[in-house]
Amino acid sequence: MTQQHKYAGMWVTKDGYIRHELLPNGRYDEARGKKKSAYQGRYEISGDHIDYWDDTGFTADGDFKDGILYHAGMILYRE
Repeated sequence: MTQQHKYAGMWVTKDGYIRHELLPNGRYDEARGKKKSAYQGRYEISGDHIDYWDDTGFTADGDFKDGILYHAGMILYRE
């Protein structure tokens, strides 16, 4: 399933440590520091809200506001 939406792409923390890529196929891939693919899973977007289901079993969510992604206590900016 391909999700064409305005939020697809790379989102990063200000320090660049966390790199969170929202892929157009409904999957995400998150790098932390030098560890590529530290977390992977699927996501769904409804309006400006995002829900995540990680492949390891945990869930998370977030919200997009004014071009910023607020996710699990992190603030990510579009790259």
